[in-house]
Amino acid sequence: MQEKNNLEIEEIKADEMIRQRIFIIRGQKVMLDNDIAELYSVTTKRLNEQVKRNIERFPRDFMLQLTQEEKEEVVANCDHLSKLRFSYSLPYAFTEHGVAMLSSILNSKQAILMSIFIVRAFIKMRESLDNYKDLAIKIEEIEANQTKDHAMLKNVHEVVKHLLAPTEEPKGKIGFN
Repeated sequence: MQEKNNLEIEEIKADEMIRQRIFIIRGQKVMLDNDIAELYSVTTKRLNEQVKRNIERFPRDFMLQLTQEEKEEVVANCDHLSKLRFSYSLPYAFTEHGVAMLSSILNSKQAILMSIFIVRAFIKMRESLDNYKDLAIKIEEIEANQTKDHAMLKNVHEVVKHLLAPTEEPKGKIGFN
């Protein structure tokens, strides 16, 4: 039981750390080779060697190489990537599917475990975005209905106001003629 709780705590910590290392580049959620290598407890050089040896497993929608401008932007925005500033090679970025494929070429226990955590983090992010989309749609529906309801309420208010307004009748003399 204690071991299960410890595993859950480790997964929560790993999830948060992983989410901080997922970037959106060219409209895709990706992780950089440097961050993945750190999580897998291998060097970036070793990770990239394995990728190059198994390049047929990494089509364009699984992996992309950053441009110099993209690299500079990522380095400028992320303190933990400052050492990339001095690297001559451009980093690779892996999508969720690319990360899953990495687990098939790096067979260490750490790599397999971290691949599971990373894929779960991608899934949670996608679910969060879906929830935000659903919420945005519901807000739009409420706003659209509110506009219609507001117009109806305004009409009702005008009618009630008219009915409650005092009528001005001509004042006549009090008494009998």
